[in-house]
Amino acid sequence: MEIVRKLDNFKPLKGSVLSIGSYDGIHRGHLEIVSSIVHHGRARGIPSTLITFEPHPRHILDKRNKKLPMLMRLEEKLDIIEKIGIDVVHIINFTNSFSKITAIDFLDKIVVPYFNPECIIVGYDHHFGHNREGGPEFLNEYCKRNTIDIEVVEPISDDGHNISSTRIRELINDGFVRRANFELGSVYGFNAKVVKGAGRGKGLNFPTANVIPLHENQLMPKSGVYFIRGRFIGQNAFGMCNFGVRPTFKESDLVMEIHFFDYISDDFYGQEVDFAIEFPYIDQNTGLKGLVIEIDGGQHEQTQYHDNLRNTVIANTEGWDTVRINTQEINNLENEGYKKIKESF
Repeated sequence: MEIVRKLDNFKPLKGSVLSIGSYDGIHRGHLEIVSSIVHHGRARGIPSTLITFEPHPRHILDKRNKKLPMLMRLEEKLDIIEKIGIDVVHIINFTNSFSKITAIDFLDKIVVPYFNPECIIVGYDHHFGHNREGGPEFLNEYCKRNTIDIEVVEPISDDGHNISSTRIRELINDGFVRRANFELGSVYGFNAKVVKGAGRGKGLNFPTANVIPLHENQLMPKSGVYFIRGRFIGQNAFGMCNFGVRPTFKESDLVMEIHFFDYISDDFYGQEVDFAIEFPYIDQNTGLKGLVIEIDGGQHEQTQYHDNLRNTVIANTEGWDTVRINTQEINNLENEGYKKIKESF
């Protein structure tokens, strides 16, 4: 796949099948468009081409301090579209000055002269140009005047909802990560760096890695405990991740800490970890259930009603079993705590 950032030395294409968009998190709707570009390009014997933007236009145009949280880094998006088979990607450096280019100038001065599209394929809600003036209707008129074929891809719907980056963000923000993964068509995750924590986990023989996202504006999940998998120090790693506060230790700052199920290293500070966030579930082939192991602090003596209610909700909605171990049993894990876990398995 050829990646083009500047057009100064780029040799114009004799023809292409082309799409334009930010592609914020390559979800199933985007996959439909990208696959269509590749299919039509191969059928016509011309390059499949994608024009996208970095940074995300909303990071430039939105004047608020809080930037749009990102589902994927550019490198992740490029990796996905390369595997699908795109031939050429033009990455435009999106700036304030670029945002003022009209839709007609963008097509007449960049798209047509350099990429010579025979066919343009876009999503049903795609807009481009100054003030988002170039939409599907505008493109239809333009392509008709310039004898360019056009295909507008309708939304992909599931469970009564159109799949979109906005909806997937909302799902992750609300803690429905497994549903978000389904609509993405891949597993949500990100790169993080291990930093020093308080060291309490190691003292309890449950060492944890405290991590922070490597990239600015990273979309973070709702506070909770998640099953994760990924790569860490060159090894496949599985574990559980707590994102949120730690009420057992009377702390109020948000933290993200991972306990890996298998020993990896005693010295992982400063290392990078690339992980995906998932939930356990019932495997339809084996019938195996997910198991939630709750480590309860002393305050749970007063919250038994709510704990039991939560166990019921988890069982009814996700099919998971829950076993609760209090912190006193942690100190005697080989007896009471281990017995509970073994009986649950």
